[in-house]
Formats: sequence, structure tokens, C-alpha cells
Amino acid sequence: MSRDARWNALLELVGKNGRVEVEGAAATLDVSAATIRRDLDQLAEQQLLTRTRGGAVAHGVSYELALRYKTGRHAPEKQAIGRAVSELVAVGEVVGLTGGTTLTEVARSLAVRSDVVGDTAAGMGGQPTLTVVTNALNIANELVIRPQIKIVVTGGVARPQSYELTGPLASGVLGEITLDVAVLGVNAIDTERGAYVHHEGEASINRLLAEQAQRVVVAADSSKIGKRAFARVCDLGQVDFLVTDKGITPEATARFTEAGVTVIAV
Repeated sequence: MSRDARWNALLELVGKNGRVEVEGAAATLDVSAATIRRDLDQLAEQQLLTRTRGGAVAHGVSYELALRYKTGRHAPEKQAIGRAVSELVAVGEVVGLTGGTTLTEVARSLAVRSDVVGDTAAGMGGQPTLTVVTNALNIANELVIRPQIKIVVTGGVARPQSYELTGPLASGVLGEITLDVAVLGVNAIDTERGAYVHHEGEASINRLLAEQAQRVVVAADSSKIGKRAFARVCDLGQVDFLVTDKGITPEATARFTEAGVTVIAV
């Protein structure tokens, strides 16, 4: 097992259980205890967890994996969700994208759509076929090299866990624009209380994106459904579409539909 794979597995264990023990992790990953101790020391140096005697615990009360170590979680589902969300966007529209691994897949799917990069793009005289507004540095980095997409990046303070920009500088930019569609990545969505993320600063920016948009799409794999996180983004009355995977239960689908949300399961 590679180092990155071990790190991802260790962070998954900490995220799930709140803590990890050296001996237990060594048995689970089939490596030596010395290797696990070294891995935990290095992850602690990056402030991704807190070392304890005999193991490690989650770093802080609102733990989340750094984005670069979350890419493997539910990857096929997130890629399918990304493709489905991209189909809800029309050429020429202004799209707001928050951060996160699922939204990264949305951005990648938008970037390779044939009507964005093909004849339609040529027919627009070389002008961008989409405008993407984002507060996610990694998404901006991926899309900025694509001339068919105009990128608008908010200002703000970057969060290393998600690469998202937050704070009054980001709010100031978003307060001056309008969007055709906002696509929100969330950590949890509850059929009664709405959409949530772990960090209050991200919640504030996500909420503003939703308020500035004519249509709001929540992109979330089924592991997020029925859960709650620390900070609420918006209630279901603001959500037009939920794009998720086929792991969503019929009961949850019915409740979202009753609340006026169109559910697309892929």
C-alpha cells in the first residue's frame, strides 16, 4: 500500500471514529506499527489530526478531511453526479460553483461538454460559452486554462481543508453579481432542515450564491442525505434540484419531492 493510500485510509478512520489506535490501524492496513506511527506523525505535522499516546484523534471539533485526501471517497458516484449536474446548465449561462470533491467533478464535466468545447464554441466567435463564478481555488485552477469558459474568482481568505475562499471579500464580490444557476456542494442535507456544511464561513458564501441564483442545484452523494453538519446553508425551499446517486432511498426521494425538490438519482 502506498503512503498516500495509507494516509487516506488513516484519515478515513479518524473521520469515521474520531480517533485511531496505532495497533488497530496497523492490523487493518496490514503494515507495521512503526509505519503507522510515522504516518500519524507526518499527518499531525500537517495539522490533519492530533497525535495522542498510542494513536491520534480528530483535529478540532468540526473535523473534515483535506480535499486532496477526499478524492477517492465515492469517486464513481461523484463523477456520475458531476455529469448529471452539467446537463442542467445551458450554454451561455452564468454558473456559481462552491468547492468540494463533488463540485470538482461538476467543473470537469462542464469543461468537456461537446457543446462547450465544440461547434457551439466556434460559432460564438471565440467568446466564452460559459461563465463560472467560484470561490474554490482548485476549480478555478482547473478551468482557467480553458478559453471557452470565463472564470470569475471571489476574493477572500483560503481554507486549506477545502481550498474555498470565505469572508467579507468573497461576500462583496458575490453581492454584485447575478447567477443563472448555483451548484452547491454540501456535507449534509436533511429532508426537514435543509443543506449544511461543516464551516460557518463556507455556509455564508454558499447561502449568498443560492440567493443570487435563479436556480439552485445541490450536488451530494447519498452518504450525505439525512445527515446534519455544523452550519446551515439554506432550507429546502431554496433548492430546485438534488442530484445524487442511486443510494438514495425511496422514502427520502418522496420527502424531497414533497418539499418541492426535483430529485435526480444517477
